Amino acid sequence: MALPTRTKYLIIGAGIHGLSSAWHLAAGLRKSGRGGGQDILVIDKTEVGAGASGIACGVIRNNYYQPAMRRLMAQCVSVWESDPEAFSYHPVGYMQISPEVMHAQVATIAQQQKEIGYESVFIEGEKESAAYMKGLFSDWQAKGITSVLHEKKGGYANNMASLRGLTGKAKQEDVRIETGVKVTGFRKDASGAVRAVITNKGSIDCDYVVVGAGPWVKQIWDMLELPAAINIKGRDGKMHENVPMWTFWSLQEGTLGVDPKLQRTNAGQLPPVLHVDTDAPLHSDVDGKLITDKLWGIYYKPDFHFGGVQGGAMPFKVKADPATVRIDPYGPASPDFVVGEDFARMWCSALAFCQKRFEGQYKVYKREPSGGIGSFTADNFPVFDRFCQNVYVIADSNHGYKMIGVGKLVAEDILGQPSELLAPFRFSRFAEGKLHPTSNSPFPWS
Repeated sequence: MALPTRTKYLIIGAGIHGLSSAWHLAAGLRKSGRGGGQDILVIDKTEVGAGASGIACGVIRNNYYQPAMRRLMAQCVSVWESDPEAFSYHPVGYMQISPEVMHAQVATIAQQQKEIGYESVFIEGEKESAAYMKGLFSDWQAKGITSVLHEKKGGYANNMASLRGLTGKAKQEDVRIETGVKVTGFRKDASGAVRAVITNKGSIDCDYVVVGAGPWVKQIWDMLELPAAINIKGRDGKMHENVPMWTFWSLQEGTLGVDPKLQRTNAGQLPPVLHVDTDAPLHSDVDGKLITDKLWGIYYKPDFHFGGVQGGAMPFKVKADPATVRIDPYGPASPDFVVGEDFARMWCSALAFCQKRFEGQYKVYKREPSGGIGSFTADNFPVFDRFCQNVYVIADSNHGYKMIGVGKLVAEDILGQPSELLAPFRFSRFAEGKLHPTSNSPFPWS
């Protein structure tokens, strides 16, 4: 079947955002009597899930210090919960396990989760935290922990299975999905609105464009002739000029090739996703050498899709973007990275630091594709906004996969029902100085 030469709504990217937007937009058009999925075309330069969504760790959490992120994630979790089977969603919960330097900020998260009705349990004190963790895992041995925030909602989803579920929902609404279609440019009218998207397979006229390109958002941004550098009003009231709009980080993730059943609770159940931050020194589980004595963090979970215990650690900044570089996640760490050894050794040693069952397991680390490059905005938080009059850009700043609900909000916004949940993520926040607060976490997205 030939590629259409015209569509009302053209969505770029067949990942979590593109597919969610297509599904919800089609349903909204149908319910309002304004059309339906036949008015929507999703294109992807490779195939469904070929980008970041297809290799995502899949963690779904609401552990954010930023109130706007916390409210938005509560909405996203509700979408995951709406059809766990279709989305391959596992609601096992999520735990933020933290050192004293993060105690007060995590306490704030716990209080505000309570205020929005997001169920969680907050444990304070070193002895109390250790007792709580040993109540779940008898071999728990992490040091430097003074608080535990146990979110009862959230968990993780299997990446490609969830995308197949979204694809099915979009197709049920008659959305058309075309793969192998790469965007090469845009044609604008005299007012600056986009009237056609130019691809390697021809030009497609359209009334509206939604960009859900994940880490490749900068390439689309550049094609739209949007600013490469911006001015930001800082919290000090001063204007900071020519700040790069985009930075890029190498995401450090991998899998320990053990039986996923190795990571069970004392009661034999699937455990919550564990995120551990600590400033206790980390030594190699292989030779005992010091890896770092600075604040570090990891996250992990048993995952039958990945075939082991899967997770990651802090990313490191790189100079190039996804279009020009491939980062080897198993090679030497960047000089900017706080850990001085390769990711695999650091992460496996950190697992052993947390639980005795992982000691001596470095030898079964699986060297397979995971992680990748993340495109971050100037303040490391998402931008969801209109540009060029009729282009809606979903720039998730690597918060992406868990944000399945953003597509629903974007679709409603396009159809004239704006949500206050998206307001804090408008592009105007940079010039207005309405920046999100940042925490002491070693992760840039927190």
